[in-house]
Amino acid sequence: MDKYITTPITEEISKDLHSGDYVYISGTIYVARDAAHKRMMEVLDRGEKLPIDMKDSTIYYMGPSPAREGQVIGSAGPTTASRMDKYAPRLLDLGSKAMIGKGKRSPQVIDAIIRNKAVYFAAIGGAGALISKCIKKSEVVCYDDLGAEAIRKLEVDNFPVIVVIDSEGNNLYETAILEYQNM
Repeated sequence: MDKYITTPITEEISKDLHSGDYVYISGTIYVARDAAHKRMMEVLDRGEKLPIDMKDSTIYYMGPSPAREGQVIGSAGPTTASRMDKYAPRLLDLGSKAMIGKGKRSPQVIDAIIRNKAVYFAAIGGAGALISKCIKKSEVVCYDDLGAEAIRKLEVDNFPVIVVIDSEGNNLYETAILEYQNM
């Protein structure tokens, strides 16, 4: 089923999203990859405040390529989500409600998704140039020294994703395999 949502993604929104739904996100999402996640954990470990508010946030695991002249951003395809698995439960516990990446997630992340009534979306790998057309604004908000791994704030319009793991823990990567085997 196609659904159109606007960030921030609240618990009310996440509980209405189901594994397998096609979703088009508009609003603000943040970009953070490995190095930014590691740095955020170090900030938290020191008892300091994160540079972005996690409450109802959406984090996209992506490292953009440089923008060509006249473009907001370069290719903006997803990166492998499992690389953030050691950090994701903590950010979900701090209020983040959605993650966008590609690939499977660990049992610890799935437990945190369920516990926090969050959701994990997949963006289509290999479609970064097309996805970038949904990004209307991009600005580095912190960790500029990390280059492509800096935390960015994106304004998106009808950003296409698929619900892989919903707030109840239903996992498209598992159910799709079973469905295929029963054909």
